[in-house]
Amino acid sequence: MNLRNIAIIAHVDHGKTTLVDGMLKQTHTFRDNEREMTQETILDTNDLEREKGITILAKNTAVIYKDTKINIIDTPGHADFGGEVERVIRMADGALLIVDAAEGPLPQTQFVLSKALEHNLKMIVVINKIDRSDARPAEVLQATEELFLHLANHEDHLDFPVLYAVGREGKAWNTLPASINENSSLEPLFEKILSAVPPPCEHDAGKPFKMLVSSLDFDSHKGVFAIGKIAQGNVRPRQKVLLMAEKEKQGSFSVDQVFISVGLKRKETETGQTGDIVAITGIDGVQIGQTLADPSDPVGFPAITLEEPTLKVILSANTSPFSGREGTFCTARQLHQRLMQEQKTNIGLRIEETSGGSSFSVSGQGEMHLAVLLETLRREGYEMQVGKPEVIEKEVDGMKCEPYEELTVEIEAGFIGVITEELGKRRGELLDTITNERGITRMVYRISSRNLLGFRGDILTKTRGRGIFATRFVGYFPMSRKVPKLRSGVLVSYESGKSSGYALTTVQERGQAFIGPGVSVYEGMIIGINNRYEDIDINVCKTKKLTNIHSATADIAIQLDPPVTMSLEQCLDFIEEDELLEITPANLRLRKRHLTKIDRVRAVRRSAGIAAA
Repeated sequence: MNLRNIAIIAHVDHGKTTLVDGMLKQTHTFRDNEREMTQETILDTNDLEREKGITILAKNTAVIYKDTKINIIDTPGHADFGGEVERVIRMADGALLIVDAAEGPLPQTQFVLSKALEHNLKMIVVINKIDRSDARPAEVLQATEELFLHLANHEDHLDFPVLYAVGREGKAWNTLPASINENSSLEPLFEKILSAVPPPCEHDAGKPFKMLVSSLDFDSHKGVFAIGKIAQGNVRPRQKVLLMAEKEKQGSFSVDQVFISVGLKRKETETGQTGDIVAITGIDGVQIGQTLADPSDPVGFPAITLEEPTLKVILSANTSPFSGREGTFCTARQLHQRLMQEQKTNIGLRIEETSGGSSFSVSGQGEMHLAVLLETLRREGYEMQVGKPEVIEKEVDGMKCEPYEELTVEIEAGFIGVITEELGKRRGELLDTITNERGITRMVYRISSRNLLGFRGDILTKTRGRGIFATRFVGYFPMSRKVPKLRSGVLVSYESGKSSGYALTTVQERGQAFIGPGVSVYEGMIIGINNRYEDIDINVCKTKKLTNIHSATADIAIQLDPPVTMSLEQCLDFIEEDELLEITPANLRLRKRHLTKIDRVRAVRRSAGIAAA
């Protein structure tokens, strides 16, 4: 059967997963009565992906069009998941670059396109969402061409076909249509894939079998699946193969089963052919980046090289007074085992034990990368605590450097002052600014990752959720001056017990509460944010004294504002160096690192003494 291998790449929320939905449905991959025919974002099967509306894990599927099997690799659009993109893009021979007809190329468009061009993939540009009222396809195409010109490594990269689409309706055109109501389907897209994307090299079919392992999957019955594109030769069950780490032999195995993708399912096959994406069982201890090779050609492919992590957190077992109440896995040993398992498939992570052995340094490629890991562990029943994220510094040419990011902000004119003020405080450097005919201003800043921490939460509040914010790692530069604390102080409970409505009225006078009445609290737990910059200890458990005049139901008349609730990512942005985030399956609690007032005072004096010395 003829083959094509394509990756779908785009900035977050530009419609690539929705376009894949249309490709799956229009090729009748599912029966009419299967539930997938009525689903959206079919490939985003992970609960977190559906909640956040983004692709986190790269996935591959396959459709059949005119006797050609098209393997489709859906990749994350967020730069924090660059490890996912890097490992799977090697399986493709071409790529669809999806660009929003209104927003145009954004930082992560540049990120994913640069990865595709590094591997010399044949590109097809799809200007999507041309049905938007603010669509400007001609300008977006021009901006996309300029991006190609900026990133291209040779002339062939500048030769790419362009299609226009409404992915949500499963329509595509070779030229910009006069009306989106014209009868159409995704046939122009399929035809362009067949004509523009090259098939796998047929002359490699006669060579000894070789495959780079690009992904792993697990099954309780079949064990580990080693997934990758067969670079040369064929593979069959019971075939002898070597597991290679470049030129170093890791073991000799017999292939158990070979599977190919059919829609969202795996189908066992007797032969995996050159160029196809297959899943192989029977290879114990296999890791991403290793090579499966025929014994007659014992040489592996070069290892996958990834960008270094830029952010780290210290993760440890939960030590709060509520430890063990809400989780299934609460010990450091259980946490360590799970992190080691995660590192096998999440190759962008770096995990190291600290000197005491009770905590772990977890490094990733951004806040989103780390937040998704922590949220995944939480949903699996783990309890843990984590400190303030820290950037990873490195020495470049004898100079201490830190990571910098390019921040792109698209905002309405009324909020430009807010953005300018906030990024001025954070010592951001304005590189470019442009206002389009719709009154939307795009500003591009260069700013250190350290000074950007906490920006998203602050600015979403100040702009009432308006605007688009996207970042792209641009490299390491000399250390900038540290920004002084921008956040207000916190309200800290100095009693353990249950919060009362009566006590929370005092909290409302001083700031905003994170909890409502009847919530269990402990000493040192952060229960709100202060209106001022200092921390205040407060008793949220006190109740109104009863007299012969007042009744015990007097609290019913108390009017309380709803408590402020934050996501895990917002909590990570919020905490300071002397604070921790307690994560359990049921709750996110902010707390002081030292729970008692006297311990916190001693810690401040110790740090002041060290600084003075």
